This record gives sequence, C-alpha cells and structure tokens, in this order.
Amino acid sequence: MTSVTTRTEVRTSWVPMIGLFLAQILMSYNVSALPVSLGGMVDDFGVPPTDVSTAIVTYGLVVAALVMVGAKIGQRVGWIVVFRIVVVLFAVSAVTMILAPSIGWVIFAQALAGASAAIIVPSLVALIAENYRGDQQATAIGSLGSARALAGVSAFLIGGTLATLVGWRQVFVVVLILAVAVFILSFWLRSDKGNPGVKIDVVAAILIGAGIVLLTLGVNNLNSWGLLQATSSAPFDIGGISPAPILIVLGVVFVQLFFLWTRRRTRAGKVPLVSLSVFGSSRERAAVYAMFIVVFMEAALNFTVPLYIQIVQGRTPFDTSLAMLPFNLTVFVTATLVVRFYTRFPPRTIGMFSFGLTTIALVWLSFVVTNNWETVPTILGLVVFGIGQGALVTLVFNVLVTASPKELAGDVGSVRGTTQNLASAVGTAVAGALLVGILTANVVGALSGSVELPPSLVAQVDLDSTNFVSNDRLEEVLDETDATPAQVDAAVALNEEARLSALRSGLLILAGVSLLAIVPASRLPKYRPQEIPESVATGERE
Repeated sequence: MTSVTTRTEVRTSWVPMIGLFLAQILMSYNVSALPVSLGGMVDDFGVPPTDVSTAIVTYGLVVAALVMVGAKIGQRVGWIVVFRIVVVLFAVSAVTMILAPSIGWVIFAQALAGASAAIIVPSLVALIAENYRGDQQATAIGSLGSARALAGVSAFLIGGTLATLVGWRQVFVVVLILAVAVFILSFWLRSDKGNPGVKIDVVAAILIGAGIVLLTLGVNNLNSWGLLQATSSAPFDIGGISPAPILIVLGVVFVQLFFLWTRRRTRAGKVPLVSLSVFGSSRERAAVYAMFIVVFMEAALNFTVPLYIQIVQGRTPFDTSLAMLPFNLTVFVTATLVVRFYTRFPPRTIGMFSFGLTTIALVWLSFVVTNNWETVPTILGLVVFGIGQGALVTLVFNVLVTASPKELAGDVGSVRGTTQNLASAVGTAVAGALLVGILTANVVGALSGSVELPPSLVAQVDLDSTNFVSNDRLEEVLDETDATPAQVDAAVALNEEARLSALRSGLLILAGVSLLAIVPASRLPKYRPQEIPESVATGERE
C-alpha cells in the first residue's frame, strides 16, 4: 500500500501529455473536417457527396486494417521514434489535401493519413502507460476521449468558418499546424527503446487486413452495387447476385480465420499479432462491442447532418457548424466530466443509462426534425444525444484500457483503433447507403402516386435514381426539360418530402441500434476503472 502511495505522489509534467492530447485532436479533427468540407468538395470537384464519403471511409478503413501491424512496429522500432515519423507523414497528407487537384488525390491523402494514424493510435496508449502513473494516468486516459470531442467542436466551428469565408482547403491548414505542434512536443516524451526481437505475424496481418477491407468495401457499396441483386454499377456479379453482400460475408470469414490463426499461434507459444487476452473476459468484449456502436452512431450522425444541411438545403459549412454545435459541445463537456461519476456509479450503470439516453434522443429527433435545425426541440434532441455519447466515449475506452497490463498497452491501443475506425468507416458507409436507399424508395413510391409528374417527364430527369440534391440543383435540371412551372413545383415538393422522410427513417434505425447496445452495456464491469496494471496473472481477468 505504501509503495502505491509513493508512486502516485510523484508528479510528472503535463507537457508530454499536451503533445499526446493534440495528437488525438489531430486525427479526430481530420476526420471531423471532412463532413464540414463536403459542400466545398462537391462544388470544387463536381462529384456527388457519396464520392466524398469514400474519402472518409478510406481513412477509417486504412487505420482499421493496419493498426494491429502498427502496434507491433511501435514495439519493435520504439514508440517515440515511429511516432515522430508518422506525425510527419500526417503533415504530408495535410499538404496533399490543401493542394489536391481532384477527389482522387483527396482519397489518397486520407489513405496516407490513415496509415499514419494506424501507428499513432496504439502509440497514445503505450506512451501514456510509460509516462504517467496513478491519478495522472487515469486523467490522461480520460483526456483522450475528451480530445476526440473537442476536435469535433473545433472542426465544426473553426472548419465551418474557414470553409464558408475562405474555402474548404484552408480547413486542412489547421491539420498541418497541429501536426507540426505534435512533432515539436514529442521531444518531451520519454519511451523505452524498441525490441528488435518482436516479430510481426504476417499471416495474421493479411487475414485481418483483408477482412476489414472486404467488410468495408461491401458495406460502402451496398447501395450502388445492389443489396442483393447486382445493379449495372456493380463491377461483377455471381449469378446475378451483387458483389457487396458477398464481400461482407468474405470479410466476416477472414476475421474469423484471423482469430483461429491467432489462437493457434498463441497455443504454440509464438507471439501473436495482438494478444487475445485483451478480449479475456465478457466485460472486455462488451466494452469493445459498446465502443463499436458508440463510434458507429457518431460517424453516422456526423455524416448525415452535414449532408442534409449543405447538400439538401444548400446552406454553408458555418450553418453546419452551428447546427452541430449543441451536439459536439455537449459531447466534449460530458466526456470530460463523466470520470467524476466513476466513484458513485459503476460502468455498467453509466453505460446502460447512456445508451438509454441516446435511444430516446434519436427517437425524439426522428419525430421533431425539420428543415430548420435551430428549433428548440431539435437542439434538445442533439444535446441529450450528446450527453449519452460523451459519457460512452470516455467510459468504454477507460474500461478497455485499464483491464490489461502495461505490456499489452500497444495491443489495447490497436484494438481500440481497429474498433473505432472500422466503426467510423462502417457508420459513414451505412449512413450514406441507407439514406440514399431510403430516398430512392421514397421517390419511387411518390412518383407512382403523382398525377402532376407524368412518366415522360420522369424519364427525362431520372428522378427515381437521384442522389441527394438541393432544390436549386433540381430546378436547374428541370429547366432543361419541358416541365411546366407547376410540374417543377411538384417535383421540388416531392424531393423535399422524400429527403426529410429518409432522414427521419435513418434516425429511427439508428435508435434501434442504440437500443440493442444496452445488451452489451449490461455486461460492462461493476467496478471503477483503475490504473493500468503492471501485470495480470493468469486467471485473474475474469
């Protein structure tokens, strides 16, 4: 007991943590800045919004596919050395975004940023474990959750203002400045030297990488390639079946093969790509499931709202930042303050209560949301959702991190990175596919019952396969046809109703996902998250 007291009394400078805090903001700001820049990229490159969502998905996909390998590279080379290298690469990706001549370069830049983040993510946990102890360590771990939330606030406020007044490219100048600051502050960090004896399990890396890529590609293309039957946009088909569900099934198979291979390697006494003891108990597995759902919902909302405001309503990125401010600000405040409740309520109670809040908020929003995001009912719904989301972001991360010993900190970081970024990629992909799919179904249904819009006019503009478009854009298209003013008004009204209905249906589906998440939340531990243990004896994890 005395040794613990002595250890916690030694205070370490917070300057190194500022660098790690900014590194988390760097990654989160980059992701949050993409939806803010949605309208500018669509106008600049002349592409549909779903192409911009591909850049968001690409970032998450690359991080999720490579983060486990990144953890082993950090252990082998040394965390601080590899951390500095990848921060420089992140800066290069920011420069590429600023100068990008086409959407292809944007996607490449996000792939490069994702590869860099694949090492930054596990390094954050490992470097906190090496630089802080006791209460400082708990505070440092909790700050990563609040850093994600703060990045969301700053991206929508700063990014929205820059995108509106100057242009979307200047939004990523902030990413470049953050990368330079993180690189400079990294020289205050201390870290053990790497262990050249650490081996990278290439087979496991291929299996998990292929699984994540196949899963994400399948989900991202469900709408364009077809849910079951292949569309004309599908690159191939098997007996008329869309490749999208096939890729999803193959992805699940590869992930299962990864777990089988890793168990076999562990039994043989060899070092696995990631230690499965990180998933050693039902409580830790519950934390991973809860983390996936939390990030999934956040990514879906962060893509859906900017899509609707900028593309559908034709408003500015600054309008988007104002609309999202209640949510992002509430997430930040709650993520920072929730640690104060750990002494009074167990993680299980906080988790179930928080998922209950997000469910209620999403159901509420599905009924009250309108074309005006500044109404009191809408703001109230976003605030309640933000409270639940903010509490969950910090909670599930703390539970996962503090359940494993210090030597597995890199593995925990890689699991966190894989889970969060796969959830972010899938959440964005599902939001895009779901909303466009519902929109198309709504438009087709409305057209079949419309007397104002004859089939000849529908054939000229192909309304039943439209993506999300603004009223102005739709009117421009109709001006090139023989539509009468009355028919133009009818088409605009149909489009407005179909879009709003798609948004409400999407929010209800997210509410269903949130409700189901109460089940894994009920398996979270009853004890308060403590410090990262130095070691854990076999059998003590349960």
